[in-house]
Amino acid sequence: MGTLYLVGTPIGNLEDITLRALRILGEVTFVLAEDTRTARTLLSHHGIHAPITSFHDFTPSTKTRRIVARIEDGADAALISEAGMPGVSDPGYALVREVLAAGCGLTCVPGPSAVLTGLVLSGLPSHAFHYVGFLPRRPTDRKRTLARLATEPDTLVCFETPHRLVSALRDIAAVFGEMRPMAAARELTKRHEEVIRGSVQDVLAHFEGAKPRGEFTLVVQGVGR
Repeated sequence: MGTLYLVGTPIGNLEDITLRALRILGEVTFVLAEDTRTARTLLSHHGIHAPITSFHDFTPSTKTRRIVARIEDGADAALISEAGMPGVSDPGYALVREVLAAGCGLTCVPGPSAVLTGLVLSGLPSHAFHYVGFLPRRPTDRKRTLARLATEPDTLVCFETPHRLVSALRDIAAVFGEMRPMAAARELTKRHEEVIRGSVQDVLAHFEGAKPRGEFTLVVQGVGR
C-alpha cells in the first residue's frame, strides 16, 4: 500500500517550507490541494511538477474513495491546504479517517501554522492554549460560543475573516470585557505582517479606524493568566 503525507506549506512567505516537504512533494504520485492555483504557484516556485488534483470541503465521497483506492494500490499522495497544516480548519479529516480505515500509511511532514505563529507573536502566555478555529458567522452563535469560553483559563486562539473582524471584536468586548488583553495578527510571514496588541478595546478601536485586510489570527488572554 501507499502512504498519504500531510504536508505543511507556507502561510505567506514561499521560503517557509522544509527540505523534507520539497522532497516529498517531488516524489509522490500526485498532490491533493485545497486550492489548485495556489498549489501550482508554490510547486512551480520550487521547480516541482507533480500532478495536482483538487481536494476540499465539498469533495464528494465518491472521489474520496477513488483517492483512497489509488493509495491502496500503491500510490503515494501528499495533501496540502491553501496554507499551513492540512486538517487544521482545513480539509483533511475525512480523508485521514478513510486512509486509516483502509490500512494505508499515514504520516505528517510538519510545517508552518498560523495558530502557533500568531500565538508566539502575541506576547501573551503560550505555555497552554485553546484553539477554537473560526468563530461562528451568526452573531447569536458567536456570542454563545464566546460565553462558553469566557472563563477559559488558557490563552484562546481563533481565526477570523476581515469582513467579520469588527463585529467579532465587539462581541468579544461585550462578553469578555473591554480590558481583556489580546492581539490581532494579519498577513503573517508576509511583507506587510502586522500584530496589534493591547486590550480588546484598543484592538477594536484600531480596526474601527483602519479597514481590516487579510485573514486574522486572534489571540485572547485567558482568565487569571
